[in-house]
Amino acid sequence: MGPAAAEKHRETAVDRTYGKGSEWERVARCDSREDDLSNRFLFTSESVTEGHPDKMADQISDAVLDAILAQDPYGRVACETMLTTGLVMVAGEITTACHIDIPEIARATIQDVGYTRAKYGFDYQTCGVITAIQKQSPDIAMGVDRGGAGDQGMMFGYATNETQELMPMPLMLAHKLARQLSLVRRNGTIPYLRPDGKTQVTVEYENGRPIRVDKILVSSQHDPSVKQSTIYEDIVEHVIKPVIPEHMVDSQTKPPLVNPTGSFAVGGPQGDTGLTGRKIIVDTYGGMARHGGGAFSGKDPTKVDRSAAYMMRYIARQIVGAGLADRCELQVAYAIGEREPLSVNINTFGTGQIPDGQILQIVSRLFDLTPGAIIEKLQLRRPIYRQVAAFGHFGRTDLDVAWEKDDMVDAVRNAAGV
Repeated sequence: MGPAAAEKHRETAVDRTYGKGSEWERVARCDSREDDLSNRFLFTSESVTEGHPDKMADQISDAVLDAILAQDPYGRVACETMLTTGLVMVAGEITTACHIDIPEIARATIQDVGYTRAKYGFDYQTCGVITAIQKQSPDIAMGVDRGGAGDQGMMFGYATNETQELMPMPLMLAHKLARQLSLVRRNGTIPYLRPDGKTQVTVEYENGRPIRVDKILVSSQHDPSVKQSTIYEDIVEHVIKPVIPEHMVDSQTKPPLVNPTGSFAVGGPQGDTGLTGRKIIVDTYGGMARHGGGAFSGKDPTKVDRSAAYMMRYIARQIVGAGLADRCELQVAYAIGEREPLSVNINTFGTGQIPDGQILQIVSRLFDLTPGAIIEKLQLRRPIYRQVAAFGHFGRTDLDVAWEKDDMVDAVRNAAGV
């Protein structure tokens, strides 16, 4: 097959996969042509509001954890929640000396989220709450008691200097849209909105840097009597415009998508079963960085799925904040019951000011990665988890969480000699 025939074959395949004339076609072809798109790509991230059923499950699990840690900082918790129409089930392994009222915690969380009326299809007063709790396995406890990791697995942390939060721009914009959607519902600016909602933002990158917003999607549960045209106008005016920076919008930015099916009257647990740990990409980096697969919510800090992921984010912040790299991803791995990590890996994607191996040496000198040291460094035995169970665990400059502090930046910079 000659060059012309090969290109024709490729164009046909692109047309079939993406649709001729689409934005996808334009970007899909750019990798084989020497044009102004050769270093451009689109990247999309989503977020959800606190009323999304999966996020509500996360919040209930973390509210249970917080209630235990408030009385027993050394309590062991692995708590999962499921929600469906009229029903909440909380299950897991909990070992603690204190007593908590799990049904009351679940109902209070649901009320705070905003499911306060039966007409929403789910409400805190009429839903049933079932609990199925047992103690932590003695086999797991044996390893944790001697300071080892509460499970095996690998965890990732990431930071990038493309936003002031040191987070990927598509995810931060999606989170900010979700928070604004929640705000205008709660403060009455758009009174007909209901708690369930989702957002999504597509950003175009050039040479690895965000240059413009290409697409915006906002979906929100609403009163069924309100017209779609009204919902569209209100969300554009009160949600999208206050959040999306004007300099990131241009003539090629597509018109926003708002409730693209035309209606979102049925939502929350009535419309979709909710489960703890089903929004792990929303919780972390929006897909821009890799993920080890372990969820956060409902787990006490002896579970390295949570604590080590927080530590990797903390270290990545220090590296990027110190100017050693524009982007940094770290991976750590543990064996259950073992104190020292099995491996640590650093990748700066070619943006490092010094070799990645040298940065890894600095990390090994400055940071103790044993589970007990991580818990102490990041102050993880406090009841701080319900607040991060919605709108992301990272990039939370609005909250006082230790993994978002830059208190080791100077030490990292000095160790690097830059």
